[in-house]
Amino acid sequence: MGATPGREAGHGAAESAVGRIPLAVVVVDRDGLVSHWSTGARRLFGAPKEDAVGRPVVDLLPVSGALPEDEDTAPYGAYAAYDGLGPDLESSLGGRLSYPAAGRARLTAVGSERVDVLWWAYPLVGPGRERLLVVAADAGAMRHEVSDAGEAAVERIAPGFALYTDFPGAEELARRLPEILPSMSVGESARIVAQVLELGYPVLEFSQNDRVPVTPDWGVPRRAERKARRERVARAAASGEPVPQDVQDEGEDLEYVAVRERLEFLNEVSGRIGTSLDLSKTIVEVSRAVVPRFTDVAGTYLREQVVAGEGFPEGVPDTTTMWHRVALEHTDEPGRWDDVVPVGEAMPFPAHTPFFQCMTTGEPVLVPRISEQMGHMIAAQFEKRDIRPLITNRSMLVVPLKARNVVLGFMILLRHPERVEFNDMDRATGAELAARAGLVLDNARMYTYQESVAETLQDSMLPHIAPRMSGCDIATRYLPGMLLGRVGGDWFDSVKLPGSRTALIVGDVMGHGLNSAAMMGQLRTAVQTMAALDLPPAQLLRNLDDLAQRLGDTYLATCLYAIYDPIAGELHIANAGHIPPVLVRAADGYSELLDLPTGAPIGVGGVPFEAVRVRVAPGDRLVMCTDGLVEVRGEDIGVGLATLCESAAHPAASMDDACDTIIRALNTRGGRKDDVALLMARLNGIEPEDVAEWQLALDPLEVDRARAVIREQLHVWGLAALADSAELMVSELVTNAVRHTHSRQIELRLVRGDTLLCEVADDDHTLPTLLSAGPDDEFGRGLRVVSSLAREWGTSRTGAGKTVWFELTLPRR
Repeated sequence: MGATPGREAGHGAAESAVGRIPLAVVVVDRDGLVSHWSTGARRLFGAPKEDAVGRPVVDLLPVSGALPEDEDTAPYGAYAAYDGLGPDLESSLGGRLSYPAAGRARLTAVGSERVDVLWWAYPLVGPGRERLLVVAADAGAMRHEVSDAGEAAVERIAPGFALYTDFPGAEELARRLPEILPSMSVGESARIVAQVLELGYPVLEFSQNDRVPVTPDWGVPRRAERKARRERVARAAASGEPVPQDVQDEGEDLEYVAVRERLEFLNEVSGRIGTSLDLSKTIVEVSRAVVPRFTDVAGTYLREQVVAGEGFPEGVPDTTTMWHRVALEHTDEPGRWDDVVPVGEAMPFPAHTPFFQCMTTGEPVLVPRISEQMGHMIAAQFEKRDIRPLITNRSMLVVPLKARNVVLGFMILLRHPERVEFNDMDRATGAELAARAGLVLDNARMYTYQESVAETLQDSMLPHIAPRMSGCDIATRYLPGMLLGRVGGDWFDSVKLPGSRTALIVGDVMGHGLNSAAMMGQLRTAVQTMAALDLPPAQLLRNLDDLAQRLGDTYLATCLYAIYDPIAGELHIANAGHIPPVLVRAADGYSELLDLPTGAPIGVGGVPFEAVRVRVAPGDRLVMCTDGLVEVRGEDIGVGLATLCESAAHPAASMDDACDTIIRALNTRGGRKDDVALLMARLNGIEPEDVAEWQLALDPLEVDRARAVIREQLHVWGLAALADSAELMVSELVTNAVRHTHSRQIELRLVRGDTLLCEVADDDHTLPTLLSAGPDDEFGRGLRVVSSLAREWGTSRTGAGKTVWFELTLPRR
């Protein structure tokens, strides 16, 4: 407490007395009924709280001159000053009271002596029902206390008001003011106190010209006060006398306030943690929620598998279990703990430590004071770092973080040596805190685990596409959706085809979640299989539609299938209900949505699919994506498609940069919920001088000619090192073609690209296979030779027959 500056003389006794004056605090609602009745009100006016709350205030304050006899005047009348101290207080319910009032009245309760009462009244406004705050004190007790302090008799004691900035220590007093409303919620008391501070802090004005703020301590008493109460109880018990009523009341009040504070603390912590399912954010929330109100240091440790988002073995932890220090909050000077116990460190804990006891029993462990011996024992596991100065002589509470009877981790809570030790109530509070925090952490862990499983499933289904295919470069992007586990049915793919061609695919299974991802995996596998058979785009979509209908009526998807022929310089494209691709011309940078027959989604059935051919030039870029990139709820999809065209035409240093430009342009508009698949291909083409073709007659002598032209062409291209292997394999393939062809000439083609590709085509539809040739067999060894010497080989059917091909790796230059 402090006096107003300039009025220091003779105020010491007054200050001493004010701190011991009990206050009655009453809050009245808009109907004139009591909504808050403090313990001091019970002592001053005689009515217990359970009888006062909800009753008309005029029935409970027997103050002559303060409340009118006629209750019809106002719901709770008007206060009138007994000795002229302060203005009349009109009813705040009628809206006429806009200022605080104070006064002095006479207590006329039946059976009691005449008592002078000092009172302060504040009109309240706001969303709550509270409309009047009344604070009262016994003036006679005030005068008696000051006289006992050795000062001259106080001639006049009056209630008054002052801005709380008018006296020293005002901020501390303002912080303690909510303590006069111990049973109200934090929000209600804060709103009322804010108005009290604005209208004027309650003070006592003495005849010595002292103004002393009214600051009773309604919180949990200091240790010395609790000790004094216990001693009074012990003395009464030793003498056989009953415990004095005031001591009993004080004990009940203190226990009530302590329990209320614990509940408020736990409710506050519960509101501050669990705002996110992000595990790392939840960990930080849990650690920060307890510092500094409950503890001065909070270290959080979690099992290694929890941090990794994995499951872990059943059973209790042991001395080999690794625990990660995931958070550390403290009130010490910055950096003091960081070097000694850095966040992120993993370590096991020996069996003799309180931490091991906590993690194995699942119960809190309380250490009132860490002795030097225990500090040395704990510090032994930190090797070269001396942790003893940080922990010795501190009070420690170790609480388990568990859920469903599984210990996920634990928290080490430490208090400064100067602070009161942890006690049994703190142990119970810590256990409840840990239970709530453990449940929140487990929810975050399970979400992280499920998200990891879903992402693993999604990643396993998405292909790892080579950045370079024959005649084209490819870049891809996948963005998971924002809902339903971040898993969806969007996919992209590329398949190597005969003739240096490449199939480019983008698809989107309708719906979200694991079911869509599983359907996507089935459809993608089917597309790959049919693409390897070199089916035309329209026929492939027709077969895929039939498959989807056989799998079930829930299989609906859109798909865009394109075959790029770098030698012919064209795209062969068919669409099944998908958004059209964008083609960016290299010549002028112009971008356009390709006009394709839309077709129906896969799985609808009964709808034909059409394919179109589009001429392309070297350097043109093809952009294919799913609708999640361009479609935003509440916005026309045409806006997204226009943005896609514009961003696709933007110059970029690389294919990856071009993809990032598109993503930035379309992903920053907000509102995206669906997953996104994006595939971009730069169509480089293959120059005519890198392709050599020959027509061979159906004559065994053509085998020698084939060998000769192959060797000659390889020498022209500077690939003489491949001539021997190429000659041998070509002779085997041409020999088979001559033996099995019917009437059409044999086609031999050599393509120089990233590899050396050789193709032999004939009109026989039977695909050759590897045979197990015996020592006496005359046939069956040709494909064995090709399989041994070639980098890669294969066969495929064509409209006219079949093609057998092989590749050789080009020598390094």
